Amino acid sequence: MNENNRYSDTDLAEFKDIIKDKIAHAEEDLNLLKSSFKNDSNNGTDDTSPTFKAFEEGSETMSKEANVQLAIRQEKFIRDLKNALVRIENKTYGICRVTGKLIQKERLKLVPHATLSIEAKNMQS
Repeated sequence: MNENNRYSDTDLAEFKDIIKDKIAHAEEDLNLLKSSFKNDSNNGTDDTSPTFKAFEEGSETMSKEANVQLAIRQEKFIRDLKNALVRIENKTYGICRVTGKLIQKERLKLVPHATLSIEAKNMQS
């Protein structure tokens, strides 16, 4: 692998900051999601109307499932970002795993955990 085929240490440091920032925000969101389903389980509705209670439990179940799905996606996102940090350490960050070319900087700023260039992504679809 020649030197031109990777981002400079300065670029890598910049990406590292972007990724660490995203991880911090993502972990914050994940904690909010997790605390929301802890609260769901013990906010006993002491309403006397059985229909109201049933309705509330129904919507709670739906939102709980939605939150669980969001939490799973968030955990995957955090894992992908942490893997990107490993690639920065290995100096393989930003290299498309299909074409071996550098992924555009603009794309990496938007999707810092990307492992495919737009070119390779289009080949897949």
